[in-house]
Amino acid sequence: MARSRKKLGDILVEWGVTTPDQIEKAVAMARGSGRRLGDMLVEMGASSDDNVAKALAKQFGLEFVDLSAQGAADRINPKLIPEDLIRKHHVLPLKKTNGRLQLIMEDPMNLELADMLRFRLNTEIETKLASPTRIRSLIDAIFGGGSTIIGAGMVGADESLVTESIDRTIDRSVDRSVDKSIDITVEDAPIIRLVNRIIAEAVRSRASDIHIEPMADRVRLRYRIDGVCIERDNLPKRMQNALLSRVKLMAGVNIAEKRLPQDGRIKMPIDENTIDFRVSSCPAYHGESIVLRILRPESVKIGLVNLGFEEDNLAAFNRIIRRPNGIFLVTGPTGSGKTTTLYSALDVLNRPDRKIITAEDPVEYTFAGINQCQVRDGIGLTFAAILRSMLRQAPDVILIGEIRDKEVAEIAIQAALTGHLVFSTLHTNDAPSAITRLIDMGVKPFLVASSIQAVMAQRLIRVLCTECKVLDEHPDPKYMRLTGISSSEAQGRVYKAEGCAVCSSTGFKGRRAIFEMMVMNSQVRDLAFKLAPLVEIRQAAIANGMRTLVEDGKTKILKGITTPGEVARMAQTEGVDLDEEEEAVA
Repeated sequence: MARSRKKLGDILVEWGVTTPDQIEKAVAMARGSGRRLGDMLVEMGASSDDNVAKALAKQFGLEFVDLSAQGAADRINPKLIPEDLIRKHHVLPLKKTNGRLQLIMEDPMNLELADMLRFRLNTEIETKLASPTRIRSLIDAIFGGGSTIIGAGMVGADESLVTESIDRTIDRSVDRSVDKSIDITVEDAPIIRLVNRIIAEAVRSRASDIHIEPMADRVRLRYRIDGVCIERDNLPKRMQNALLSRVKLMAGVNIAEKRLPQDGRIKMPIDENTIDFRVSSCPAYHGESIVLRILRPESVKIGLVNLGFEEDNLAAFNRIIRRPNGIFLVTGPTGSGKTTTLYSALDVLNRPDRKIITAEDPVEYTFAGINQCQVRDGIGLTFAAILRSMLRQAPDVILIGEIRDKEVAEIAIQAALTGHLVFSTLHTNDAPSAITRLIDMGVKPFLVASSIQAVMAQRLIRVLCTECKVLDEHPDPKYMRLTGISSSEAQGRVYKAEGCAVCSSTGFKGRRAIFEMMVMNSQVRDLAFKLAPLVEIRQAAIANGMRTLVEDGKTKILKGITTPGEVARMAQTEGVDLDEEEEAVA
């Protein structure tokens, strides 16, 4: 038969700390107030909290740690668990041996806290006791008084995103143990809180993408902010299946299908704004990699001036988009802002007297007054099929999401030659390459030469934070050479990134485009017709007034908008390898 546990009051009386009368009075007061006996004894002055903690340790067969003893503070190893756990739950880690974490706590009966810590830290807990006063004083001594403040943007790098989602659920569970009327709904599940918090934080941090990437021993979470991936957190591997399933469920895709890529969409309110997310899952070696592309409708309505056009390029752009027919191509790699530029053009042209039809894969942003068609290859609704159909709709302006093959290219050219203005994108590194790319697809040179009105290449560069940018007294000569800036030009006009709280210490906030606008003239058309080499087409375009990506970037550098390193990184200077340049300088 199991031996009954000795009562706390009996232990204290046995030690001569309190009297039976004091225990009886404290029991009556505790019963009437709903508080614990030990707390009442300390409040009455009948016992110190050290003695109560010692008695609780004896009652539950645990080790008591005297934090007032000399050298006791040196035994604490706060690096074993996150600071937010120590502060919130008043626990102190000692050491970890054989997979068991020795943890000092205030209350041996707080089983919910012990279970939460075991789950959070993925380890067994060996509980030790100390007085609450000593624990809290030592926490303040280690970390300083006050609680950790988390800003509205990116939270501290040491804080795990799992913290709040799990802690709130545990706290609610503890409340429910006191008040049975409180029910725990599915919204309280830690994984749901975690996903909601990831999404909300990414939106508030100006991220364009959320990357959830399973690794061998963890799940890596990254945000792409201003075109650069930033690692936000490493989530426990055990949460992988639940995390991926939750995102897939929200995106409306098959959560049981893990062998094939899938695409879905999420729409949810963030800070009183409804945000759309395009979700893509791709099977990888350690599990499905999921990317959420954050779609902000306001990004395509910022106006042409705010895209980054210099005055001459803006004037040329406005002339071209108002022509009655022909093809206008925007080129660049994925994520270079091509869709935003074309939608900004459509926003200017979207008037009641014009009929505009688009063929897109997928439709990212919806516009009132524009007929937008979603490509669905699975049912035969391809770019080519939509294009043939839309020509019978008598449109004035046609937007094709991307020219991918000869069939789509030829239909687009036929539309341009029969009186329609056609906008589309192409994946090439610069503007002149679009000519040779279309010919390589199999389009006849005379059709290319006669139908294209202009080609514009673009890249997105980060903009210096206006709050912390400073004059660069000694700019890197390597980047100055790559961007074509002389020492005399740079004098007092080149700035560098410093970093502050406004820009999350990156030195940059926001992005702007650099452009390479090639307007077709008789010489360039003649070269295209004669299948001239790319170099000759480029030289003719420059002679016709085309400013290259690097030259447009140079203009923005000297205006203090960005840095030489940023332009050199994004403009893909022909024939130059940045790594080789760095080795040469070294």
